[in-house]
Amino acid sequence: MSYKLKLPSINTFIFDVDGVLTDGTVILYKDEVVRTINARDGYALQYASKMGYNIFIITGGDSQAVKDRLINAGAKEVILKASNKVKVYEELKEKYNFKDEEVLYMGDDIPDYNVMRKVGVSTCPQDAAIEIKNISDYQSPLKGGHHCVRDVIEQTLRVQGKWFTDQAHEW
Repeated sequence: MSYKLKLPSINTFIFDVDGVLTDGTVILYKDEVVRTINARDGYALQYASKMGYNIFIITGGDSQAVKDRLINAGAKEVILKASNKVKVYEELKEKYNFKDEEVLYMGDDIPDYNVMRKVGVSTCPQDAAIEIKNISDYQSPLKGGHHCVRDVIEQTLRVQGKWFTDQAHEW
């Protein structure tokens, strides 16, 4: 089944951070870890949030700056230090009352594998680990940190007739 046939059911987006919202590069600067997030991804997150979609971030990383930025971009929750992403996913599903088939998840590496097996649409950046590529419904042609998040959000909203609407011009 083409992944696009599953997109009309999506109302929830869940993303990993390192390797998805970033290119996976971690810069060590004094006592800080510095990451870059693509502005186009940030815009797409804000847009989807304003259009009523659930946005969640599940990451093994621990950066309050990343959390603050993603909350400001429209994420309902950013879960840091997630050692068991399936457990976190199940807790979010219960708390926010969404179903597996309503979720598009984008991950890039082994910690994302088990969650990606549960969701309605599993996606990954072009440079994801081979194990993740093998189970993905869709592989973005874009690398992590290079607006692959925007790619999947935009595709979903276009299929649903919610991308670049008159309402969006009012913001």
